[in-house]
Amino acid sequence: MASYKQPCIHCGTLVDRDVRFCPSCGSQSPFGYQCPSCLLPIAKGQARCSGCGRPLYVICPHCGEQTFVQDTCERCRESMMVTCENKRCGVLQFFENTKCTACGKKIKPKLDKK
Repeated sequence: MASYKQPCIHCGTLVDRDVRFCPSCGSQSPFGYQCPSCLLPIAKGQARCSGCGRPLYVICPHCGEQTFVQDTCERCRESMMVTCENKRCGVLQFFENTKCTACGKKIKPKLDKK
């Protein structure tokens, strides 16, 4: 069976279409953007998520500039993700999320360091 690859929208690496992470840059959304709260597909330029109404542009906690909700800040390139503290989960979550989108555990507002 043939395996078709697509470029990651973040780094351009060709990856299999059924992957959940880009093996090159580590993005959790290599083929499109997802709302960090409800995980519905979103696009740059949208002001709010059409599913949950969440604002899609936030202030980066590192540089203080406005950026689109994604894995890293568009300006300073620092990670905007935190790790779920549930030992059985450990999924990366957006820094503003108050609970994990995978397991539901509350998240303490602490950014991961690279």
